[in-house]
Amino acid sequence: PGWLTPAYVVLAVVGAALGVIDGRTHRLPNALVFPLTWATGVLLVVAALGTGSWADLGRATLGALAFFALYQVLYLVSPRGGIGYGDVKLSLTLGAVLTWHSWGTLLIGVFAAHLLAGVVAIVLVLGRRAGWKTGIAFGPYLLLGTVLGLTWARLVG
Repeated sequence: PGWLTPAYVVLAVVGAALGVIDGRTHRLPNALVFPLTWATGVLLVVAALGTGSWADLGRATLGALAFFALYQVLYLVSPRGGIGYGDVKLSLTLGAVLTWHSWGTLLIGVFAAHLLAGVVAIVLVLGRRAGWKTGIAFGPYLLLGTVLGLTWARLVG
């Protein structure tokens, strides 16, 4: 437990709901994503106040904006349905939480999300459960990638 615990708890609770909703509907509702983004921002500021980790907060802000910019570009250049705008909006929160720890943590979280989604997509195609153009909900993989990135950060300190 520490100053980041409230941000982790909010992300875990709302993220679990978002993962289930996106998995079922292929939608990440603004009614959950926007409050999550604001709550995470406020809780990271509180963590910075409590720990004096202003550099971590600055890095988290830059990481959130970088992750958002990356996904904004992917959204704009991908074929219709390639990436949803809910994923773009969710990237702000996930980028902030991951980059609070380090840029490496952000890279691991993003890489893990894409790797997991790719493996599942290949298995579905090979198992003839999906075709090459079948859409998969990416939010759950973004959230799982974040869990893996945060777990890595915790294990390596």
